[in-house]
Amino acid sequence: MDEDRSVMITEASLPAGPLLAVHAHPDDETLATGGLLATWAAAGQPVTLVTCTRGERGEVIGDELAHLEGDGPALAAHREGELAAALAALGVTDHHYLDQLVSSAQSAAQEGEQVRYEDSGMAWVGAAGGQAGAAADVPPRALVAAPLEQAAAALAELIRELRPAVVVTYEPGGGYGHPDHVRAHEITMHALELAAHASSSRPGHVPDDVWWAVIPAHLVRSSRAALHAASQRAGSLATLLAQSSTAALPDAGPDSPLPAAATAGLPVVATIDTRPVLDRVDGALRAHATQVHWIHRLDGGDEAELAGWYALSNDVLVPWLTHEHYASAPTA
Repeated sequence: MDEDRSVMITEASLPAGPLLAVHAHPDDETLATGGLLATWAAAGQPVTLVTCTRGERGEVIGDELAHLEGDGPALAAHREGELAAALAALGVTDHHYLDQLVSSAQSAAQEGEQVRYEDSGMAWVGAAGGQAGAAADVPPRALVAAPLEQAAAALAELIRELRPAVVVTYEPGGGYGHPDHVRAHEITMHALELAAHASSSRPGHVPDDVWWAVIPAHLVRSSRAALHAASQRAGSLATLLAQSSTAALPDAGPDSPLPAAATAGLPVVATIDTRPVLDRVDGALRAHATQVHWIHRLDGGDEAELAGWYALSNDVLVPWLTHEHYASAPTA
């Protein structure tokens, strides 16, 4: 696929072949690539998701489930259920946790050790910009501490087995800086290097395309501005902001900070029109109730680029866009 133009992709114009997506936590598959996964699944093409952790250290939204925050095993179990419901909504039926792939590989090698990769945690940095940074403390089994070769080798074997046409993950900055997203990028890219060569049991495989989820900087700014414009009119957004003491609009100034996904500096090569699959994505967003709230879906109108909005645990509203954008990973 040429890197100097963006191809609009819908259910009727997908690249032929399986899709493999690699994400850090439950909810990332929907927030970053929900439209892509749903579009691929709706077309009847094979879709596989690998999730690197179970989100043990995630913040929890809402009083009803607040008791789960800080209880890693309980929150992990609950988020496993949220992820299963989200994947059902998206139409994705093939899912693996990365540590299970590693444990399976080690068992096959008669090492027998059960590996567990856990959420490394994060801290919000500049809430209005939605940036994340490293947590003050990191658990011993954190994904960021996982041996790169171990994790990448297991993922590489899955790539050899599935032989995906397209592999998708984050750009090097991890979308918005979360340490686990950055590590998922590193693991995926190293796995692709390994998978190009044969293993003892399978021939090597090189996907036709490797995509990174990105968003053009101008679209970040225009969609934030569209939220501000909508907040000035009577309607659901104005009501939300008036009734909530914590809901906040993103910084829409010309010098406002941009997430890593908007500063990768790579041309968009594929654009997914998510409007035909918005029902699926809507259902998946709502499945992740501990992580996503204030979900509102627009029915067209003046903000044509907006499908709606939602918020994460920092309560800053995020534009929910009608299109997803992907850059091609640079080749060596």
